[in-house]
Amino acid sequence: MSQVITRFAPSPTGYLHIGGARTALFSWLFARHHGGQFKLRIEDTDRARSTEDAIAKIFEGLKWLGLDWDGEAVMQFARAARHAEVAHELLAQGKAYRCYCSQEELAEMREKAKAEGRPMGYDGRWRNRDPNDAPAGVAPVIRLMAPKDGETVVADLVQGEVKVANSQLDDMVLLRGDGTPTYMLSVVVDDHDMNISHVIRGDDHLTNTFRQMQIYNSMGWAAPDFGHIPLIHGPDGAKLSKRHGALGVEAYRDMGFLPEAMRNYLLRLGWSHGDDEIISTEQAVAWFNLENVGRSPSRFDMNKLSSLNGHYLREAGDARLVDEIAPKIEDKLGRPLLPLETERLTKGMAGLKERAKSVLDLAGAAAFYAERPSFDAKAQKILIPLTLGEGALIIDGFLSRAYDLPAFERSAIEALARSYSEEAGCKLGDLAQPLRAALTGSTTSPPIFEVMEILGALECQNRFSSALQFIQTTA
Repeated sequence: MSQVITRFAPSPTGYLHIGGARTALFSWLFARHHGGQFKLRIEDTDRARSTEDAIAKIFEGLKWLGLDWDGEAVMQFARAARHAEVAHELLAQGKAYRCYCSQEELAEMREKAKAEGRPMGYDGRWRNRDPNDAPAGVAPVIRLMAPKDGETVVADLVQGEVKVANSQLDDMVLLRGDGTPTYMLSVVVDDHDMNISHVIRGDDHLTNTFRQMQIYNSMGWAAPDFGHIPLIHGPDGAKLSKRHGALGVEAYRDMGFLPEAMRNYLLRLGWSHGDDEIISTEQAVAWFNLENVGRSPSRFDMNKLSSLNGHYLREAGDARLVDEIAPKIEDKLGRPLLPLETERLTKGMAGLKERAKSVLDLAGAAAFYAERPSFDAKAQKILIPLTLGEGALIIDGFLSRAYDLPAFERSAIEALARSYSEEAGCKLGDLAQPLRAALTGSTTSPPIFEVMEILGALECQNRFSSALQFIQTTA
């Protein structure tokens, strides 16, 4: 195989959605697997709908996903003169022609074809007509003189051999009346000039491929190999929409998903490697091929994505996760984290990340290490009865002894808690749960003796005192 060069070519008319992100991933993996290049092209020829904000979001989304491209991104609109040059070359070779049909004539053609049950395409009336018949004051379009007999065949790397009768394809427009190139022409010229060897894209582009093959053939250019991957559907089997999760990739970042989890999940949406579910990016590069892409649509499942994200959170480095959650906690605090607070978060991360499914979960669960907690309803239910009996005295006595431990460490605190609860005639849980509620503001947290070690003896004593004050003003 000669050098593999793939491309991702989004239109900047909106966000980088999940389907586009998966197409980019497959193209990137195929190139990296073969030691080739992955190119980025922004197809911004729709000037009315293309925006700088959408372009920025595409760049941002690809970078967040870790899909680096080779060289500078190509802006399609900037190459319009080159696209027009090819159209005029086809015109000069007699492989294209000028068409002077009005919009009214084209509408009549469509209505007639519809009434007769034929494809609603252009009927070719200017295909062999004398240009001297051209009406005055009409700016013509340039149409490809497409073959009318035989078939256009694509040896698709995913779908297998697919073909269409040429009689089903009309003479498409290459240049509009104002001289601007159409999408069909621009894509072909760009892929040719960029030496693209493989085009991997959604199977909704298959009809476009038949038309684009006719341009390649007319120019005498070798076409790239095509691989059309099935679309992504929602859990109900319907076309993926916003209600299913068809959001921009930046939305998933903001929801607390890690890029490596997104890569793994998108990879498994339509591609398989035996029974493997957890596939690192390095393994994906080594294993990826188009033969293992399925031909049926895959179904987006937010629960599976969340579960996979939980795995990658557990695998992630503690310092990295602190960097991920720090901005979210700082937003809540309204100030930067103090060094002591960052240190606590780092020490506590191993216990925190075991339960988290997202960075947002993690930030919420970790916040008590950085600020004195407020008490949720379940915590209040545990704390309020403390003042009605000896509970507060028992816990205060335990903390006083713990404060004097030679080393305020998890194992020593737990050993003291066990012996102290026996001495006080209570269960270990009767000691641990009120402590958890007082120190974290919640009834769920990492192991409470681990939490105590990380907070330190003085902070534990101060937080319990604050909890007692809360109880006294609330009860």
